[in-house]
Amino acid sequence: MKSTLVLRQAVKPWLENASARILIGVSGGADSLALALATYQEASHHSVEVIALIIDHGLQEGSDKTAQSAAENLRKIGIINIEIVRVHVEIIDGLEASARRARYSAFDAAIVQYSPDYFFLAHTKNDQAESVLLGLARGSGTRSLSGMAEENGIYIRPILHIDRSTTEEVCRENNLSPWVDPHNSDDSYARVRVRKNILPILENDLGPGIIDALSRSARILREDADALDQYADDFLKAKTSQDLDVELLATLPKAVRSRVLRRVILAAGAPSGSITADHVAAVEALITAWHGQGEVSLPGGVKVGRISGRLSLSQG
Repeated sequence: MKSTLVLRQAVKPWLENASARILIGVSGGADSLALALATYQEASHHSVEVIALIIDHGLQEGSDKTAQSAAENLRKIGIINIEIVRVHVEIIDGLEASARRARYSAFDAAIVQYSPDYFFLAHTKNDQAESVLLGLARGSGTRSLSGMAEENGIYIRPILHIDRSTTEEVCRENNLSPWVDPHNSDDSYARVRVRKNILPILENDLGPGIIDALSRSARILREDADALDQYADDFLKAKTSQDLDVELLATLPKAVRSRVLRRVILAAGAPSGSITADHVAAVEALITAWHGQGEVSLPGGVKVGRISGRLSLSQG
């Protein structure tokens, strides 16, 4: 039961700080079942209630049976507080992103309903490594390359530093039968190609430890991104986002200035997630490459112009 103990040690600090209940998102796969088992076993020593939330995305034939199978495994563990939620996935920006949006909407609703101390998610070190490589492929910035946070408000990823082979071993140790998502073998998904093709090649050519190295890099980059974000926030505290001195903005390191610009653009009314690096670069040019150009038009009707040595933002 060595692997089970590893996971129990991972969840223990969070349970020690909990006072009422923990919610766990369970897909039925090895990662979430192992996390559920470790959490339930450790919770019995801390008088903390464990509630499992199973999301049925309805994207595959027999998804209702898959959800019921996950519930059976949870009951085998000893968890009796189980809720299966069927969600509607509206495909807007790809299957994976749309399913994630529907899933988190259900998670948020459950948080309101149950008022847990924490909501556990079963992402592992492997998921983190995949996220970093996908970020590199997209040419993303520091924040994206920093991967997933262990703690994001009420959402906690207590096994983010543990690899997938350990969760699979936990299931074997406890005679659990995890579900294998067929999407995880579908090469049409970039994450699957990274998992099946890229990471094994890196491990073979560069030696073992690539997943650990990528996970470690994500942690370091997150610390850097947090520091830069704080720098940007501190800069904006005593200023109005609608009227900024260009000379003062020009004194900022570019990494900080780009964050300031994103913040003021969003504050002016641009939709979240709509601002690209090209948008920021166009506004940046008003500060560092000024030659009398006109205002920049951005998503959400936001317009940014340079007027009398100041950056002016409006929504029209």
